[in-house]
This record gives sequence, structure tokens and C-alpha cells, in this order.
Amino acid sequence: MGQQQLLLIILGVIVVGIAVAVGITMFTDSATSANRDAITNDLVNLSSRAQQYYRRPKSLAGGGNSFTGLKMGSLSNAAGSNSTFTNANGSYVLSSATGSSVQLLAYGTEKNGSGNTVQVQMNVSATKIDTTMILQ
Repeated sequence: MGQQQLLLIILGVIVVGIAVAVGITMFTDSATSANRDAITNDLVNLSSRAQQYYRRPKSLAGGGNSFTGLKMGSLSNAAGSNSTFTNANGSYVLSSATGSSVQLLAYGTEKNGSGNTVQVQMNVSATKIDTTMILQ
């Protein structure tokens, strides 16, 4: 009878240990996914503002059908660097702005299972936005 109870206790500890390990993994995956969604949402907002800049006439502090001269400060309404912006979700970089397109990069705050931060890239033109997940 004592050996059977000891075996049940050991089995119970193993089951609880596995459940805790699975729970931690699920929580980490959920946090990474939420961060990826948040920085993608922020990039869509910044991309929309970039397209507004493109369409706005130069006389109204816009690009006059060009992305040339676009600065991160005009997209994010934040003082500071002309090429970077940071909030609670991550860091955003305006990596290039040519006459016909803009490239925005985002680096999340959460680390994935490999220990890398989530990264998303958006290429913005006058009529479309292309999203690329660099590191998920």
C-alpha cells in the first residue's frame, strides 16, 4: 500500500510539472504573438500617415506626391530623432524614403522561443502597404 501511494505521488508531481512547462510555453508564445500584432498595428498606423504625407501638398507640409523628405517625427507626432520612434510595443525605424516608397522597420519588445525579438518590415507606396515578418 505504501509503494502504491508513493507511485501515485510521483506520477502526480510529473503531471503537474508537465502542465507547468506547457503553461509557460503557451504564455511565452502568446506574449510574442501579442507583441507582433501590436507592432504590426503601429506600423499600419505609421504607414497610413506616410501615405497622407505623400498626398498632402507641399504648401501644407506634405510631400506633394513624393515620400522624399519624410521624417519619423512627422509620422509619430513625437519629438526626437528624424528616423526612429519608440513606444511600449517596440522601436520603429524609417529606414528609407524615396520619391515613390518608404520602408519602415519595427523591433518588438518580446523575445520569441529562440531568444530573438520580433521584427516586422513594411514597404509603403502611394497605393499599397506590403508587410513582411522578419522574425516571428
